[in-house]
Amino acid sequence: MGDRLVEFQEEVRAFAEVRDWQRFHTPKNLAMALAGEVGELLAEFQWLTPEESGRVMGDPDAGGRVAAEIGDVVVYLVRLADVLGVDLVDVARAKLADSAKRYPVGWQPASIRGEVV
Repeated sequence: MGDRLVEFQEEVRAFAEVRDWQRFHTPKNLAMALAGEVGELLAEFQWLTPEESGRVMGDPDAGGRVAAEIGDVVVYLVRLADVLGVDLVDVARAKLADSAKRYPVGWQPASIRGEVV
C-alpha cells in the first residue's frame, strides 16, 4: 500500500483501539456502516441534475457535506480492509487490470454503438 494510505490505515486502527471499538468492528458491521455512509453520500446527489452534480463542490454548503460523506466512506472502507487484511491498492490495481482487459481502449457499450440491446 502507498505510504500515505498505510499511515492513514494505522491512524484509523489506533483511533478505534483507544476507544475499544475493535470489538464492534466486525467485517459485517463495518460493511453495513460503509453501505450506510454510501447511502448518505448518494442522498447528497439524489435530486441534482447531472449539471448540478458536476458543480456541487463549488457550493460551500453542499460541497462540504459531500466531502464529509466521502471522508466517512473512506474511513469505513479503510477500516474494513484493515480488519480483513486486504491491501486496498493491490485489489484496486487488480480490478483496474481486469477492467482494462474487459474494456479495451475504444470499447463502447452496444447502446452507444447503435446496436439493439
